[in-house]
Amino acid sequence: MSTITIHAGDFPKGRATFVFGVITLPWQPGDGFSSGKTIPLTGALKSIEVASEESAARVGGALGWGAAGAVVFGPVGLLAGLILGGKGKDVTFVALFEDGRKMLATTDSKTYTKLQAITF
Repeated sequence: MSTITIHAGDFPKGRATFVFGVITLPWQPGDGFSSGKTIPLTGALKSIEVASEESAARVGGALGWGAAGAVVFGPVGLLAGLILGGKGKDVTFVALFEDGRKMLATTDSKTYTKLQAITF
């Protein structure tokens, strides 16, 4: 499961999830007891373009790799794991949908590549 943070557009702002080609939007009043509305992207996503890319430190990944490095290589491994384990790229993108709706959002580079593959 991947997270997409929606910043602006025709969808509710907040954290959405992306699993198996389906985005689940953040819950809004009127959605009832469901976790949010879902949008299957196959056939609905028209195009996706990068708005910006930036390196981001991922705290969870850094802690996990730091702990693994400490177990294997001691204090030097801990430092190396903390420095290298949590690096990643966040991509801010603009997505256009077939029905004319649009979205400005941010996700990790791996999820962005999956979204791009849907429009290919």
